[in-house]
Amino acid sequence: MIRQFSFAAALLLFLSVFSLPALAQKPDNPAAWEKEIQAFEKSDSANMPAPGGIVFTGSSSIRGWRNLPQEFPDYPIIMRGFGGSRIGDATYYFDRIVKKYQPKQVFFYSGDNDVASGKTAEMTFEQFKGFAKKMKKELPRAELVYLSIKPSISRWNLYPTMQEANKKIKRYAFWHRNVKFVDVGTAMLGTDGKPKPELYIGDGLHMTPAGYAIWNEIIKPHLKK
Repeated sequence: MIRQFSFAAALLLFLSVFSLPALAQKPDNPAAWEKEIQAFEKSDSANMPAPGGIVFTGSSSIRGWRNLPQEFPDYPIIMRGFGGSRIGDATYYFDRIVKKYQPKQVFFYSGDNDVASGKTAEMTFEQFKGFAKKMKKELPRAELVYLSIKPSISRWNLYPTMQEANKKIKRYAFWHRNVKFVDVGTAMLGTDGKPKPELYIGDGLHMTPAGYAIWNEIIKPHLKK
């Protein structure tokens, strides 16, 4: 009887452990982006941007914003987005994708992939603070403009967490000099409160030109000459 009970208990424990949903977050891996960073450096070796420009960095929403420099030809925009990256990745490569250009402004979109990887709103916020503190230390006169984590069709179930992170970052920006929070998400929602389908490509995550047209209008007043 005891042996039967022990076996049953062990089986129940095994099933309970291995049937649990995966709660552990996917670990960050900045080294995965080394080749993309090297590609930026190769481009710089051929044509180094002048100091005092405006760096746009972050994840795929920045990398996919291909028409941005053409939309604002009077602004010295430097595109340094690398798709799939997280906030910590941008912090890790800060010297090579931001500091080296000595920019007057840094527009930063990231956090989407942090939440998708399993990070909580608080963890995502802590990652943002790490980037902001790096900015303050290395570029004390430059302005950090954080673009809010956007809503998307494929990650709609995660948007409450993203919004919680947005609120924390917005509060931080309010109390810190040279840090600005810009909401890019509200304009992407329809009258039903959900993401407008026409703003997303087939994967329901990345944006169409119509989505970027909205972003162009939103950021225009925040660009510094």
